[in-house]
Amino acid sequence: MKWAGMYFGGFVVLIGGVLAALWKLGILADIGATWTVIGIVIAVGIGIMFAVSNSGSKENIQIDRN
Repeated sequence: MKWAGMYFGGFVVLIGGVLAALWKLGILADIGATWTVIGIVIAVGIGIMFAVSNSGSKENIQIDRN
């Protein structure tokens, strides 16, 4: 689960950078707070899905019963 946390942390930093760029350009002021929050929630949800899907290899463990 450590790698999933690091992946999600990097994704949050990426989203923060995109938001800072949009704020600096004045685009966030035109969109409005409600749509900005909705976009952030969607982006965080996608980040969680990617972090979990890339968290590691999924292997089946086979047990030999004698």
